[in-house]
Amino acid sequence: MAHTRSTDVLIVGAGPVGLSAAAELARHGVRVRLVERLPARLPYAKAVGIQPRTLEIWDRMGLVREVMEAAVPLHGQLTYVNGVEQPRMDLELPPEVPYGFAALPQYETERLLEEYLAGLGTAIERETELLSFSQDPDGVTALLRTAAGGEEELRAGYLVGCDGAHSAVRKGLGLSFEGGAFPTSYMLADVEADWDLPAGYSIRASHRAADGTVDDLLVCVPLPGVHRYRLSMPAAPELVAERPADEGTAAGGTEGPADGIAHGLGGERVPELSQIQAVVDRLAPRPSVLSRMRWSSVFRISHRIVDRYGEGRVFVAGDAAHIHPPTGAQGMNTGIQDACNLAWKLALVLRGSAGTALLTSYDAERRPVGEEVVGRTVRHAAHGVQADPDDARTLMLREAQLLIGYREGPLATTPYGPADAPQPGDRAPDCDGLAAPLTAYRMRLLDVLRGCPGHAVILYLTDPTDPVAAQAAAELEDAHALGTAAPGQTPGPRTVAVVGQGIEPLEPGTPTARSPLPGPAGLSALVELPVPGYLDTAGEFARLYRPQGPTGFIVRPDGQLGARFPLHRTKEALAEYLAALSARA
Repeated sequence: MAHTRSTDVLIVGAGPVGLSAAAELARHGVRVRLVERLPARLPYAKAVGIQPRTLEIWDRMGLVREVMEAAVPLHGQLTYVNGVEQPRMDLELPPEVPYGFAALPQYETERLLEEYLAGLGTAIERETELLSFSQDPDGVTALLRTAAGGEEELRAGYLVGCDGAHSAVRKGLGLSFEGGAFPTSYMLADVEADWDLPAGYSIRASHRAADGTVDDLLVCVPLPGVHRYRLSMPAAPELVAERPADEGTAAGGTEGPADGIAHGLGGERVPELSQIQAVVDRLAPRPSVLSRMRWSSVFRISHRIVDRYGEGRVFVAGDAAHIHPPTGAQGMNTGIQDACNLAWKLALVLRGSAGTALLTSYDAERRPVGEEVVGRTVRHAAHGVQADPDDARTLMLREAQLLIGYREGPLATTPYGPADAPQPGDRAPDCDGLAAPLTAYRMRLLDVLRGCPGHAVILYLTDPTDPVAAQAAAELEDAHALGTAAPGQTPGPRTVAVVGQGIEPLEPGTPTARSPLPGPAGLSALVELPVPGYLDTAGEFARLYRPQGPTGFIVRPDGQLGARFPLHRTKEALAEYLAALSARA
């Protein structure tokens, strides 16, 4: 057995969730080992939908450009019932939302995250499997089987299981995974379709029986490439065989050891192109000849969620914590947000800037999100997204994962200002129209915060000469818990000022480009600010954040608001938030 090695965090599973957790931890200066039992990325376009909220997270990381160059936009969905076209659903979001919906095969998502992680000095340890683990008050001891076939005992501060629906970490921790399975298995295929339907639209074509039930279904999601789609449909009966719960899994071990959980790529025979073509011939709104099939498989769907997202020093995220129908492309995106939520908290605890009780907020904040996603996707799978009772705007924002918030969570500090304004726990909105002394173009708030791994603080002012700005900046200088770790130092948060200077906000949806950029004289006062300053040229920040006079905002590393407060009470607000992080409130 190899000698014991130590690391801050051991992550099991190098899919999109494990890679995201490793990347966020590495950005915070945390030592990470990322192990994966598979020898290489799988070539399957399993999770393909990228939500706008995920793109915001990747923007903060500095990864979004590479994703945009590799992905294709999703504009909406074309729906057909018994061959009759239904009202088109366009994926329209408010103009202040910086990104739309996108499609990217999972293997490409993993490639981009892996390359990003390598740039941070961390590589995947492939063909390495977690055999067992135990924990004590000081850490976790894990036994690994390495690529060389030997065993290694590893000592880690924390263990994070991102190892999918059949998670060894979840089972080793003894978490329950309650739920059920859908009776129908599906065929998946990655093909080219030669129809002339509008690019960028997914297609849902169904047949309803006389009693209104759906007895045939075809769903097509665009992929990068000319006329390329990921198709799904109920599996042909000859492909589906009953399988005992203790039988092995798919060839290649795509889903881990059998445990009675029927979720993921199955071990049945692989569908042939002719079987996929037969469904297209029955249901597609246009005649189409399929070709160039890259891969196909049978897919089974379950809906389950753990009773808790962790215990002690061991946690689960992504499919290890929750599985559900792929309706609305919620699964991978929810898992990525799990990873980001947990990573910054682990980083603060590991460097001693927060109490270990902070880690209990991971379950408190994320499990309600998982429960809501599981319930919603099950309803949508049964009745369709169109049957959702919410209005179209709310439905779209929820599908984009822009409404996720933690107002009732343990880290939410005292609200301030209008109740319908962004409050602690809510997503921190992006905004357009910021100008700086050295730029000849407008910037977004995401541009200002890009690359910041720790907390950010925004000081909103109506007068750049107001001395409250200097006082607030000085009180933030020693808030090391809000910064990020670097060799030999723990700097404070990224702090910027946004100056409204009495500009009247534009009406919602008004393009900010219509207002001219201020000249040098209009920006000169920003130079005297104690922190980098930006002018709210069109009042867009004021419209979205609705400050009441000089106001401060703490933005968490995961892009949610941590605090909102009048600037003259910066010291008290900072103390309240730091107490929440340290579990001394």
